[in-house]
Order: sequence, then structure tokens, then C-alpha cells
Amino acid sequence: MSSHGLRIAFFGSSLVSASWNGAATYYRGLIRALHARGHRVTFYEPDVQDRRKHRELATEPNEARVVVYPTQGTDGLERCLEDARGADVVVKASGVGVFDELLESRVLELRSGHTQVVFWDVNAPATLERMEKNPNDPFRALVPRYDRILTYGGGDPVVLAYKDFGARDCVPIYNAMEPDTHHPVEPDPRFECDLAFLGNRLPDCERRVESFFFRAADLLPDKNFLLGGDGWGDRPLPPNVRSLGPVYPRDHNALNRTARSVLDISSDSMARFGFSPAARLFEAAGAGSCIITDKWQGIELFLEPGTECLVAEDGLEVAEAVLCLTDEGVRQLGQAARRRVLAEHTYGHRAVQLEQVLGYSAVLGGAARGQVA
Repeated sequence: MSSHGLRIAFFGSSLVSASWNGAATYYRGLIRALHARGHRVTFYEPDVQDRRKHRELATEPNEARVVVYPTQGTDGLERCLEDARGADVVVKASGVGVFDELLESRVLELRSGHTQVVFWDVNAPATLERMEKNPNDPFRALVPRYDRILTYGGGDPVVLAYKDFGARDCVPIYNAMEPDTHHPVEPDPRFECDLAFLGNRLPDCERRVESFFFRAADLLPDKNFLLGGDGWGDRPLPPNVRSLGPVYPRDHNALNRTARSVLDISSDSMARFGFSPAARLFEAAGAGSCIITDKWQGIELFLEPGTECLVAEDGLEVAEAVLCLTDEGVRQLGQAARRRVLAEHTYGHRAVQLEQVLGYSAVLGGAARGQVA
């Protein structure tokens, strides 16, 4: 199969750094799984200084060819677009951070009977709400021109909303976990606490972090809380909350395994649409964590409330969960969550789904040419 895999050109934020780039683990997991199935990916990313300083991958990844283009002027980007010409699939991801509008229109020029062009939205609720509010948003006119829209999540609400904007096809490719990357490890004393939350301080999420995490900490002054992520330095914290600053992916397993329980919180827009599990939910499950998640529609498609995770409506219910957890309950919830994601929610599962969506057949040795939804 390796000699007949797809050639995929992927324009995204970054594959080598997760600094202010929450989609990094999603990209890595999918691309590794695609590589394992014989596909060849070239990942084009902008040369953003902060990401260069905080790259987790010291060498270029084996599973993809990474091409970095300068952010001063567009000559480098034009060379990347030309390099991508003739690929079987060209992907423009949302939130590249540099030249997004330009890329969204220019990649469509690469579309042909041989080349599918896909928009991959890693924050579809926010994109859709932006287009709803602005009738002059330039992306509105481009949506129907893509062969298909793929999303990071969102379920039927996102699919229907994109089709209302004229999308030919829209399919969620949900987050997942990599068994080789997300797994139980030995506890690390740095991360000992009763409840940990890992997330950057972002406008679309801060209110919910206040409501679910800081409120629970206020209600449980005798419990220890751990906060990881960028941007929280100037936010006054309850005395029982310890701030770690950024926690890089190499330490995620240790944090998830050491904390007695781990809190997952959706952004405002993802909570409104539902069906949008974050990468950290699957990472924590892969490590065997006892997960408490905020309530959102569709959680049971990924983890069963009460047996594979705990679901809270607000900070009071988070506090109650932390208070009532027994050692046996922590162990059972963590083991059940890990079993579920291994059975249904690995990036290997997602890669197979993506092949089907793109019309790829290993038997035929390629994707269906010129066939779009």
C-alpha cells in the first residue's frame, strides 16, 4: 500500500511546536496515523518566532516533510503553493495565523480533476459564528468552492451550519489519542494535586475556567489545585491554586497520571455547539486519568458519564465530584476511560475514516479522481 498512498499537502499552524497552537497534537496524531497507512504528507507552516523557540520536536518528524516559509512577504508562501501543485489532496487548515485569507483563496487555484482541495476547520464553532455575524466575511463566498469541509468536531449542528453556507460536504474528524504517545507513566511529584486543569488563557474560554475551576477551588480551600497553561501570570489566584505556567506535551502524561483528577473545560463556542471533545480529553483518557468534564451535548459519544468520566454543570458540581471521589472510584474511572478510547478513539480510527471521506481505496490504489460530494 505504501507505494499507492495519497500525496497530501497540508497548510497548518505548526507541526513541530504546540506553543499557542492547541491543534499541534491533533495534527501530529492524524499525520502519524496517515503515514503509518502509507500516505505522504508535506506540512507547510509559517516561521513564527515564538513557536521556533518552543518547538517540542528537535528534529524533523519522520511522518511528514515540514516546509517552513517566512512571514515577511509572500514569496516563500508562493513557492509552497507551487510545491503543493499536483498533490492528491491539498488541505488549508483554519487558524494558521499568517496569510489565512490569502491562503483560503489561493489553495482553491490548485483544485483539479486530480486534486481535491479541503478546508479543515479546527475551530468550526468560532468560524461559523464569525460568518453569521459578518455578511461580508470573505470566507463565506469560498465555502461552496471547496470539495469538502472537515472539522475538528461539532457534530450535526456544525455540519448543518456549514451546509447552510453552501458547503458541498462537511464531515467532523474528531480528536483522538495515540497509544504510543498518550499512556500511563510513573507519577511525578511536580504534579501532585486533587484537581488539575491544563489550558491557555483565551477569551473564548476564560469565563468558563472562572466558573468551573476557580469556583471549585474557592469552595474547597483544603484541597490542592494545579493550573497549567500560558497567560495566567497576572490573574490573581486562590491560595490553594498553584500555577505551573506552560506545560509542554512531553509532560502531559505525567500531569494526567499524577493528578488525582483532571478537569476538561470547553470554550464558549464549542460548548454551545456541543460534540466538540478537546484533544486534552483524549490525552487524559489515554493516560488513565480520572476525568471531570464540563457538560456539553454529545459527551456520551466519546466517554460514558458516570462510568468513564464525571460530568459537571458548574463549579459547585466540580467541587462535589472532587470531594466525593474515592481511591477506588479514581482508579475505575481512569481505567474505563482508557479502555474506551483505545477501542474507539485512536488516530488510527480517524485515519481510516479520513480515507473513506476522501474516497481513497487501497484496493484501487488511490482516491476517486474528480469525484466530489
